[in-house]
Amino acid sequence: MTSTSASSGTKTQTQTAATSAKKKIAVLGCGKMGTILLQGFLQHGLIAKGEAVATVQHDEHRRELSRELGGVTVTTDNRAAVHGAPTVLLGVKPQALPALLEEITPELAPDTLIISIAASTTTGFIQEKIGKDAHVVRAMPNTPAMVGAAMTALCAGRSVRKEHLETAKKLFESVGRAVIVDEKHMDAITALSGSGPAFAFVILESLAEAGVSVGLPRELATTLAAQTLFGASKLALETGHHPALLKDAVTTPAGCTIEGLIELEKGGLRVTLMNAIIKTTIRARELMNS
Repeated sequence: MTSTSASSGTKTQTQTAATSAKKKIAVLGCGKMGTILLQGFLQHGLIAKGEAVATVQHDEHRRELSRELGGVTVTTDNRAAVHGAPTVLLGVKPQALPALLEEITPELAPDTLIISIAASTTTGFIQEKIGKDAHVVRAMPNTPAMVGAAMTALCAGRSVRKEHLETAKKLFESVGRAVIVDEKHMDAITALSGSGPAFAFVILESLAEAGVSVGLPRELATTLAAQTLFGASKLALETGHHPALLKDAVTTPAGCTIEGLIELEKGGLRVTLMNAIIKTTIRARELMNS
């Protein structure tokens, strides 16, 4: 992704990116998650469209994203994008990160805040590649950011100051909840909240299918299941009560719920979900070492 391979239209875009005096953030590798996050930042007024620059790899995608984000500069030139940007969000896949860091390093100002959402990639790895005392924040958001319900974990690299972490937290709170954690927990968080929506959707789908099997129309069954999971999660978050206590409040002696819970225990649901998180955590660690 360099300006030498860009079309003349792309060059115009990159020149705009390079000379924009109001630039506040550059989103590099603006794929699905990067676009979701950027739209959240825009919708909540954290940045204006003229203050953002996004990059993609191919010119065709650039044109599509430019239409989607109307008013945001979209380019294929990463170096032009980061030039003068106080905050840079790295949205590329982990395997593409080393080459990207090598490409943009000459254009990074000393006080640039670098936020990475690349899975399994440590702040130390990024700092080593940049070769500077860089201000690096690692983030793990999840796809519910699309509806403002993300869970994002943030951890700070060794050179990050308080104001850098506050800036990152404010950005991610625009698309949901954000917490600051020690980096040693990030692989487990990748498994629990990063991959977690996929596991929740399997549970949602199973509940809805069961509803269909006992006579409910599919659309109604899906709505009932989704709202039930949403309500249960909201109850846990807002009361702070242990899930076991909330479960017991639904479970009356010799009632319907206890019969269902017994079946869940017979099927090993609890252990299966635990093992899913454990295996996913192990895989996240493997990705960093591969």
